Amino acid sequence: MANIWARKSIDQLKKEAGASESGFKRTLGPLNLINLGIGAIIGTGIFVLTGQVAADNAGPGLVISFIISGLACAFAGLCYAEFASMIPIAGSAYTYSYATLGELFAWIIGWDLIIEYLFAASTVAVGWSGYVVAFLTNFLKIPLPPELIASTGTKLIKVPPIPGGRIIEGWAPISDGLLKTITEAGLTPDKLPHATSLFNLPAVLIIAVITLLLIWGVQESTRFNNVVVVIKMTVVLAFIGFGVFYINRANWTPFIPPNTGNFGEFGWSGVLRGAGVIFFAYIGFDAVSTAAQEAKNPQRDLPIGILGSLVVCTVLYIAVALVLTGVMKYTSFKGIAHPVAFAVESIPQLKWLAPFVELGAIAGLSSVMLVMLMGQPRIFYTMANDGLLPPFFAKMHPKFGTPYVASIITGVVAMVLAGTVPLSILGELVSIGTLLAFTLVCGAVIVLRRTEPNLPRPFKTPLVPLIPILGILTCGAQMLGLGLDTWIRLFVWLGLGFLIYFLYGIKRSKVQERLTAKES
Repeated sequence: MANIWARKSIDQLKKEAGASESGFKRTLGPLNLINLGIGAIIGTGIFVLTGQVAADNAGPGLVISFIISGLACAFAGLCYAEFASMIPIAGSAYTYSYATLGELFAWIIGWDLIIEYLFAASTVAVGWSGYVVAFLTNFLKIPLPPELIASTGTKLIKVPPIPGGRIIEGWAPISDGLLKTITEAGLTPDKLPHATSLFNLPAVLIIAVITLLLIWGVQESTRFNNVVVVIKMTVVLAFIGFGVFYINRANWTPFIPPNTGNFGEFGWSGVLRGAGVIFFAYIGFDAVSTAAQEAKNPQRDLPIGILGSLVVCTVLYIAVALVLTGVMKYTSFKGIAHPVAFAVESIPQLKWLAPFVELGAIAGLSSVMLVMLMGQPRIFYTMANDGLLPPFFAKMHPKFGTPYVASIITGVVAMVLAGTVPLSILGELVSIGTLLAFTLVCGAVIVLRRTEPNLPRPFKTPLVPLIPILGILTCGAQMLGLGLDTWIRLFVWLGLGFLIYFLYGIKRSKVQERLTAKES
């Protein structure tokens, strides 16, 4: 049991990073890595959550919520950048923990990263499905059967055209906000058609397509991602560029609406609650580090990719928040699941932009799934090489040079989750899993600075230990703000992980084997 704290040496990790030993092809430059980060970050947060947070929590103070969450991610990002430059090997925070905190912590964070990547891919696939169904129904007039557009058991209602366009017509999941909007329009919900979904077919299909693309090759996948990033960046910049001319400054007053009497509903508590909710918008920048063994010059390019994508996305988020709450009163976004498209549709001169915004959202969510589904197999690959998972997870495709078995397993599990599990449960797990990973990475920087102060660090986190401590505090505070149910699910998931580690991983760990050989 004493060996569960065994660490892998930095020299050993660097040897494992060799392209000739790993089988990965080094094809990614700094621009590819920045695009990977942008591809992972810009998606659900900017196209879905902005309106929700403005209407329910922060009002125009949504801008400050973005800044708070961005700072928390910046603290963690600086820590990630130091590790990525020192330990340029696939595995992300799992590998960093193995070098600093020992095997047990490495297992915990590796198991936790499954929540961040695999579950996040499923979560985004559900959001992607919603946009695709809406686009097919409203713009192409191709409705899909209600039994195939939502997770298993989801209750749906068919929404007729409603004057003012506050909600998209067609089949939609039943919610209190939706029923209220229908009632306010003078309709009786009970008299409208109802249905129950069997599974989410579009979500399953998109994960299958992206999984096949990733098996084909990382260079081909990044080319696809680069095209998608250009599309969604163009749409976001078009919204900012055209929308700025229709801003009414009166909509920014009050910038932070008074508190309603409930914690988290406007006032500064609403801004803080909004930061916790909008944190989901930043998930994914750390996925850049999972491509370490496919970077041409990882010591230089990984910090550029991580920090560059964070800076670009934070600036865009702030600009979108300002324009969104400037062109319409924040209260208008109550119950709106497509705030950017809704804002465009509400401006007669910009209605032509609406279908492009919808396509931009679809493209944005596609690239998020691609990066998430790219990151998870590479973590499985590294854990299998360490002996903590069965060796088939590390099996490489002889032609394409990708961990195809791990990619297939990841894709199949993600398809099952996306097709059957409700969005709310998936989203909460993703948030708490990611925050835990960020917290441990920040702590690992402090540990390694004390235990290995003389190691070469091509990139150094500034102001250590202040920056890592701020990262721990900001991420930890957002974890505390999550509900009890989310914490229970996290502990159940970690408990399952401990069971696998002590029944399988600890007995087959290559580090444990080396230690046992030395002792004998």
